[in-house]
Amino acid sequence: MPKGKGAKGTKVTLKVAKRAVRITPDGRRRLILSKMGIITFPKCLLKLTNVDELDLSRNMIQKLPEDIGRLSWLRWLDLHSNKLESLPESMGNLVGLTHLNLSNNCLTSAGLPASLGALTGLTSLNLGLNQLDALPATMTRLDNLQELGLFDNCFTKLPECVRELRTHSKVNTRRNPLGDGEETPGVKPEPGERTFLVHESSLCRKCFKRCKEQNGGGGGGGGGDADMCEEKRIRTYKGLMVPNSVAAVDQDVWRIRKSVQ
Repeated sequence: MPKGKGAKGTKVTLKVAKRAVRITPDGRRRLILSKMGIITFPKCLLKLTNVDELDLSRNMIQKLPEDIGRLSWLRWLDLHSNKLESLPESMGNLVGLTHLNLSNNCLTSAGLPASLGALTGLTSLNLGLNQLDALPATMTRLDNLQELGLFDNCFTKLPECVRELRTHSKVNTRRNPLGDGEETPGVKPEPGERTFLVHESSLCRKCFKRCKEQNGGGGGGGGGDADMCEEKRIRTYKGLMVPNSVAAVDQDVWRIRKSVQ
């Protein structure tokens, strides 16, 4: 457990971090420091060269250190539900990343560095629930991107770099003030659809089976909150689902924190 919590938030030591590392079923080393009241990014994490996956979601981190680029060995980084307003240029050094979740922060377009285009190994990027109205033009380099979440932002038109992406399978731009005729490539809109982030462990057996059936038999799916899933028809949206997100709450609830600031 953390040493303690004070004005600077929970303090995470190297010893605490090492004890929190777990081995995933596929053999990767995952460090989970979610929901710990962390305000300042723990610099000690830069010394953990054998960690493949890092989860710092649901904290209160406002800024990432410039030397976060030293974590070039990371494959999976989850920073959803923090208070980030910008990203350092060194993010472009995280060339090993395949999954990056930055949803539910306070990111603005001015705070996205051009170096994001250097993360050419990304297959999943979640930028939903932020304050974005444009994307770096360099993102056209993300040739391996399969899932891009842009939902709940401020886009009035589809970013040109999204139009130029050729290999992506899903892009979610729901609940943006897009103008008429602004359709997302590769996505067929379904009127009235509501989308949720949910981890399969939060679903009952019946609803998990239903998700798999609607998702074409895949291993994961999206649905309503576990307490509500019996009352609602579960809709799936592969492009929104990010493997490193363990959120099991309605996105409307996620917005509460931002609306009361």
